[in-house]
Parts: sequence; structure tokens; C-alpha cells
Amino acid sequence: MSPDRILLYCRAGFESECAQEIMDHATENGCTGYVKAQKNAAYVEWVETVPGDAKRLHRSVAFESLVFARQWFLSLPMMDNLPETDRVTPLLAAFRSLQVRLGHLWVESPDTNQGKELATFCKKFTAPLAQRLRQQDLLTKTQNPGRAWGHAFFLDSRRVFVGYSTADNRSVHHNGIMRLKFPHEAPSRSTLKLDEAFLTLLTEEEREERVRLSDKAVDLGAAPGGWTWQLVRRGLFVTAVDNGPMDPGLLETGQVVHKREDGFRYQPKQPVAWMVCDMVEKPRRVADLMATWLVKGLCRQTIFNLKLPMKRRYEELQSCLHRIQGKLEAAEIDYVIRARQLYHDREEVTVYIGIC
Repeated sequence: MSPDRILLYCRAGFESECAQEIMDHATENGCTGYVKAQKNAAYVEWVETVPGDAKRLHRSVAFESLVFARQWFLSLPMMDNLPETDRVTPLLAAFRSLQVRLGHLWVESPDTNQGKELATFCKKFTAPLAQRLRQQDLLTKTQNPGRAWGHAFFLDSRRVFVGYSTADNRSVHHNGIMRLKFPHEAPSRSTLKLDEAFLTLLTEEEREERVRLSDKAVDLGAAPGGWTWQLVRRGLFVTAVDNGPMDPGLLETGQVVHKREDGFRYQPKQPVAWMVCDMVEKPRRVADLMATWLVKGLCRQTIFNLKLPMKRRYEELQSCLHRIQGKLEAAEIDYVIRARQLYHDREEVTVYIGIC
């Protein structure tokens, strides 16, 4: 057998957006197929109707360009009715049919309540499956990032998708989830959003070049200071703009100036290196504000959240991104833009834009 579909993990409730996105990429790349998605399942299948199109689509699209997918891999059709007494043997046959020597194995489940109940099973099942794969010379003895990685994605103890993700075109995190520990010194859990954004939307080289000690930054809608805390931790001097109160500990660092002003009206007297924004407002209004800062040269790079509406979320996101891009291109500004629904996001998408 050969993989005839792509399996994509996503946040539960965002299957429609994930499906729309992969269908758009398929159309752009001339790949023919259809999607299978069930609400709150936390995964989507894109199934080819022309043999070879799943591999071609997976090869043509960079994982980093996907907004709503946490992970993806080339998959065989779902296996069901696995025997409870011997699940390993049929899985060995499935992996053998892929004709790919694997550099690592992940046994995973959907990020749902039902899926989390499988976590212990998946953890216990990984070692015996990996051992048998190594005995069959289907899996390297040590983790090899340069090879394809195997995935066994269990829906329950008897239903599983088997496949592989290719090197340099996948998430490097189990289940596609970056696990971050909440720092107790931070004023709010929203701090994890910005931390994950820096680690996900910028490369290590970009973080070294673009996040410099003593650079100036602005945090719009800062209170109580979760995002400001991340900027301070990285050595930046921050103007925190919000009519609400800031965490006293942040103000005592000497790196934070609190401006009790409207974030939509505030503008710095001098350009800053960074502007971040996590204000609860209509996404198009936030998008227009971000474009204004960038076009006027008020900041060199920005990370911001777009709070998506309940309906037509994918269309609204595309509209917001196109509005910003159109204004930057009209001003003849070279830029990099990346967007992702992060694990620590909820009904929102986080966007990074850097001026080249």
C-alpha cells in the first residue's frame, strides 16, 4: 500500500478551518482530492482522488505555511478492528508497506478529552512497537531527524492511522504541541502565547538577530503584563500601553514604563524595534492598526493576535492578512509574514511580521 491521504492535527473545533486551508493549498498546487472532517475530532483527512497527489501536495507545501495544522503526515487509510491481543503485527505490516526506513516513532492521539484518555496507552505501546520496528530494520536505533518519522495516530485502542512525516517539513513536537511551563513570576497565563510565538514564528537565527538586549518595545493592551513580562525577560525596555493596572513587579524592574492610554491611539515619538498586541477587538480593526504601525515605520517587527469571530473564521483571517499585505505592498515595503494558531491560543491566530 501507498499513502493516499494527508492527516492533519488541529485544535478541536477548528476542523473546518484546517480543511479549508489544505483544500486551498491543494487547488493552488493542482492536486485533486477531498477532505473528511468531523467537528471536535481535532484532526482532518485530505484524501487524494488522483494517485500520487497526496505525496505531491505534501512535498509542495511547507508545513510552516499552515496556520491551523499542528502536525501533518502522509497516511494509509485508517486501520480498524485491531486485535486486542496483538496490535503490533498488523502495524508492522502497515509500516513495512510504506517502504520507508524511519528515524523516529511517535504514537499519538487527538487533542480531545477522549484522546487524552489514550495517552497512557500510547505511551506504553510506543516501546514494544518501536522495538519490533527496529528488529525489522524499519526504525533506526537512535533518533535521526534527517529521516522520515513514523506516526501511529490512535483514535481509540482499535482504530489507528499509520504513516510518516518527512524531514524538515513537520512539527518537531509530539502531537504537534509545544509544551511550555508557566513561569509563576508572570502576571498572567497569556505570557505563554508570546513565548510560544517567539519560539514558533521566528527561527533561532532570527531571534538572535531581531531580539536584542536594550531594544525598545511597545505592548499595546498590556495589562496586567503577561506579554510585557516576556519582553522584559528577553532584555527589552517596554512601554506598556493600557488604561488598566500593570503588575507592580514589572514596574519595579526599571524596564517598563506604563502609559495609561488607548492602545488604538498611542504612537511612540521614536520608532521602536518591537510592537506586540493582544487586545480584544475586531480582527480587521487590529489588522488596520498593525498595518499603520508598519507603514509609518513606528516598529520594525510585530507579533499580534487576531481574535476570530464565531463564523467564517477562515475567511476573516484571510481578509485581515490580505489587508495588511496590500498596504505594505502599496508602500513598497519588503516584509516577512507568518501566522499560526498556537497551542496556547484559543479563538485566535497569532501573526508575526518583520520588515526586511
